Amino acid sequence: METYVIEGVTLHLAHPDELNLVCVGQEDVIKQILAAWIVIDEKDLPLNPRLVGKPGVGKTTLAYAAAKRLGKEVYIFQATVDTRPEDLLITPVISDEGRIKYMASPIVTAMIRGGVAIIDEANRMSEKSWASLAPLLDSRRYVESIVAGIKIKAHSDFRICVTMNDDASTFEVPEYIHSRLQPQIYVDFPEAEEEYEILKANLPFADEEILHYVVSFLQLAHQAGEDFSVRDGVNIARYALKRLAGTDVEKPKKEVLKEAISQILGRSALIFWPDKEERPRLRPV
Repeated sequence: METYVIEGVTLHLAHPDELNLVCVGQEDVIKQILAAWIVIDEKDLPLNPRLVGKPGVGKTTLAYAAAKRLGKEVYIFQATVDTRPEDLLITPVISDEGRIKYMASPIVTAMIRGGVAIIDEANRMSEKSWASLAPLLDSRRYVESIVAGIKIKAHSDFRICVTMNDDASTFEVPEYIHSRLQPQIYVDFPEAEEEYEILKANLPFADEEILHYVVSFLQLAHQAGEDFSVRDGVNIARYALKRLAGTDVEKPKKEVLKEAISQILGRSALIFWPDKEERPRLRPV
């Protein structure tokens, strides 16, 4: 594990994330992220873009793809409701020798190495956790670890992006943080052609008929305002393909697909089955 010494304190750095993520389409979103990160003058600073959208629309994938366009190491921090300030910065642990080791978070590691930090589902964090990042997100560009007793300045090449789910299971972001996380980039559901390409890229072995049915199903759900995502579509198609390759090899494809939709999203989701005459009659709740 790589280490870095600052103010006499040895920090053990995190490893960069190397993910096998497939990014198809949404080129305009990537361009907006890259524009936010540009520095156009020695007195200029990069912005801290915020990607907002429904769960499963590909926000993290787009942020990762933008960072890779710059050839940078990427460090992803998964935020949760119980994320503590020390989780975001430096965590002390007891080594095998009984000594305290200071473990740098993915965010701090990216700061030191000049990489890109992605805080995923950032609006799940409480205000107390956000407060520890406030100086990093403005012109000061540093964090202060009370645990280790040190101040860490960000490398000039450091960039950060946060993703936020547009749903009810999140905290309100404090206003002083809101103003530091700009611009806001909204990530919407993809169009049918892009949705098909995403499914095809994730499931290159998939039957064309299944992919087209899944895309038609998702597009009908989008039009009705349902939150079913491409991720849901990938799961539906993948499960159906597994069943067709195994115990249900003799079953009609459409029947297996409808069962996969029902098991993954609930039977009520079948109201968006592409063939109207084949939609099951659902009893009112």
